[in-house]
Amino acid sequence: MAAPRFGVQTGLTYIGWRHELQVPDPGPAPRRPAPPDRAAVTDEWRAAQRRLEARTNLPLRALLAALTLVALVCVALWPLRILPGLLALGLCLACLAMAAPLLVALVQSRQVMADRLRREEERLAEVQERREAELRDRQEEHARLYAEWQARKRAFEAQPRWYGVRVPDDTGTVVVAGGTEAGWSALLTTIGASRLRCGRDLTVVDLSGRALAADLMALVKRAGITPRVRVLPADLQRLHLGTDLDGSQRARILSSVSCALDPKADIEIDEMLLLRILDVIGPGASVSALIGGLRALSEPGDGAAAGGGDPALKLLSPEQRAEIRERCGGGTCGSDRSVMERAWELERRIAPFEGIGTRCGDEPYAQFKVIATDRASGDVAARVYGTYAVAALRELLELRARGPEIARRPLQPWANTIVVCGADALPAAEVDRLVGAATWSGAGLVLMLREVGERTAHRLAAHGVFPVLMRQPTSASAARAASWLATGRVADSAAAGAAVEAASGTDLPATADGHAEPAPARLPMHQLTEVIGEALNDAVGGGYLAEDGEGVTAPVPVRTAAPPVPPLDLVRHIRVASVWGRATTQATEIGEADGAAPVSGYPVDGHGLRTLPPTAMVVPGADGPVLADANPGILALPTASLSTVEEPGGAAADHPEAAGSAEAAEPAGHDVRTRPAPRSNVGPPPERLDWRKVT
Repeated sequence: MAAPRFGVQTGLTYIGWRHELQVPDPGPAPRRPAPPDRAAVTDEWRAAQRRLEARTNLPLRALLAALTLVALVCVALWPLRILPGLLALGLCLACLAMAAPLLVALVQSRQVMADRLRREEERLAEVQERREAELRDRQEEHARLYAEWQARKRAFEAQPRWYGVRVPDDTGTVVVAGGTEAGWSALLTTIGASRLRCGRDLTVVDLSGRALAADLMALVKRAGITPRVRVLPADLQRLHLGTDLDGSQRARILSSVSCALDPKADIEIDEMLLLRILDVIGPGASVSALIGGLRALSEPGDGAAAGGGDPALKLLSPEQRAEIRERCGGGTCGSDRSVMERAWELERRIAPFEGIGTRCGDEPYAQFKVIATDRASGDVAARVYGTYAVAALRELLELRARGPEIARRPLQPWANTIVVCGADALPAAEVDRLVGAATWSGAGLVLMLREVGERTAHRLAAHGVFPVLMRQPTSASAARAASWLATGRVADSAAAGAAVEAASGTDLPATADGHAEPAPARLPMHQLTEVIGEALNDAVGGGYLAEDGEGVTAPVPVRTAAPPVPPLDLVRHIRVASVWGRATTQATEIGEADGAAPVSGYPVDGHGLRTLPPTAMVVPGADGPVLADANPGILALPTASLSTVEEPGGAAADHPEAAGSAEAAEPAGHDVRTRPAPRSNVGPPPERLDWRKVT
């Protein structure tokens, strides 16, 4: 058979959200330059100059006063005949001659003072002009910086905070190791929401015993789609899966069920035995008729031919019973005794499926299907019913890959998605066959494992697998996961894993071989991941029965399938129908009040993997492991984006100027060159003076 051709993945599958700030916070706005004090001659300077002039001219003034006093004395003594007239006149003329230069010096000092004041005023005027020119330059520079800051601020506020984490195009299987019931429920709802958005199929095999897909079913009903939910064994008679296949496919399915109960059984002999019985009674025969054929082999010849009072044997005619003994006996399937023992064992193991499909009728196609097991049935029943569901899905995938339409057009990867919750409860060989069938048919497969076990750890590093780590339930599994993250390989033994776990709380943890390693890396985690995950940790219900009539009173016509749901309608449905959406919408103010995202570093070591929040995931990134959040309610946040961090335009800019440029802040389709030039802006005005402050 020729290998099928694969096309481009048209329906993107999201598994979570990653918090990232591509544009950094520009910080506070640049301060507007304050104008300097005006440069002018102050009264203090004038008073100081006058005091200096007074001190300088003090001797001259004193000498002038003395000469004036001498002249006055001479004039007063002349009438009294004390001094002769000629002598008094001579002394007065001498005082006048000596006072003339002093008066000239005082006048010149006054002129020098006036010139000094004029020069100082001219100098200060030049200083004032220079300061005003510098202020204008600084204000123009501030206007440019403020415009750039505004562009950065707009880009920072308008950027998404949450980016989608998608399954890579070259990945066919997602392996989720670890996780709580709440984390798996959130992951299921996120995957289902992405399937709703692109109008693709989703099949969930829930082996947890809890209603992990209940929140997803509420979201699907809100979108106007009726899902098909079958809880086994209560709904076994309504289960149509695997009942309309041919004889060889049904034989492989039932032999897989038998092998799940007895790993040592020879699956090829069981398949051959069942196939020969189906060849006699017909490929469409019920399981009851098939059990009758097995009883025809396990009972003695006379009893089988007579039929007795066995209702299963009465479903077969005597000719059919004889033909079955003829085909399966005589050494073709072993000795008569071995055939009888094997038929008895097969009858006992497929007896739980005796009534399968007897009341299903003609069911329409369903876009969303859930096959779950009841916790009250036990782990063995979950293993048996899960093996049947997985084997039937595998046969359908192989049938689809062999279809004639494959030769005409390529397969669309992830057109159909299968999620198996609790895949570690199934036989490893059956899971391997399902992975191979999904890869061959192009279907997307999500395997959820309870822990990183010794028998399941190898699936994390398999080819074409996208590994996801969630909260680990035990110290040994956490140590294996931490060892795989640090070295790319899993610890060889539980003792080595325990050594890693014991050393994980120190500054220098030890590896599996005892050598010291640097402290584990700390990955950024948003506070929203911790708050919402812990708040809804017990939100998973115990069953799929609806407790209210919300799904019945949908505001749109109810149908079993629907075209792609627009993103805005999907956001509205998540906010209303999903418990994750309602809780996340109420917590939108976390980390946004002061404009700083509360992101803390989370250690990815043994202890950290054991205490991860329920919805936190460690996924591969371009530069190493990153922390993501499976919370589907993040899509309802206004800061969420369907693009990824690695997409063009989503990566961080190399320079802050490029990240915060005005062109980056423009909406799509707007030509920056045609935008009118902004008016001259010198920035915001300075702060108003507070008259209450005393300076």
